Amino acid sequence: MKYICIILLAWMTINQAGQDVFTCKNARISLYSSAPIEDIEATANTGVSVYTPSTGELDFSVSMRAFHFEKSLMEEHFNEEYMESDKYPKATFKGKIQEHPDLTKDGTYPVTATGDFEVHGVKQTRTINGSIKVNNGVPTITSEFMVKCADHHIEIPKIVFHNIAESIRIRVAATYAPYKSNSSSK
Repeated sequence: MKYICIILLAWMTINQAGQDVFTCKNARISLYSSAPIEDIEATANTGVSVYTPSTGELDFSVSMRAFHFEKSLMEEHFNEEYMESDKYPKATFKGKIQEHPDLTKDGTYPVTATGDFEVHGVKQTRTINGSIKVNNGVPTITSEFMVKCADHHIEIPKIVFHNIAESIRIRVAATYAPYKSNSSSK
């Protein structure tokens, strides 16, 4: 009986903790490079993220091959030449949102996330500004920030230097849903 009580207590704790976790499986992440010869844009709609409001923990991950470009040659060069997507398949962010907005109140809240941002195998500690918009208890996190290619050892050949900017603008939009474990759906 004692063991059953311990297992039940542990299950309740895990189940309650799961109610404070939000996930997103279709985060939209776009990149934009403005250069003298041409602008380059790409979008991925399959970013995944986990957000725990009580602790502020925030994780993002996107496959480099999920980015789609207007021109297939751009997409090929992005994956093969610049990002080396077979060697470095994902870009990730793992950190914490400093503020703790009340998700029971609709509104838009400015937030700051600090953590490790990894692209092309190079990890940097970054502080990124964004916002959390709450609508009927559903949070959407958005952000826009710049990434310098040189900071992540992404080499731009001199022959195409006028085609690709040294800094790339990144935009992120993720709408979350409460995490539901398999055990809570029984």
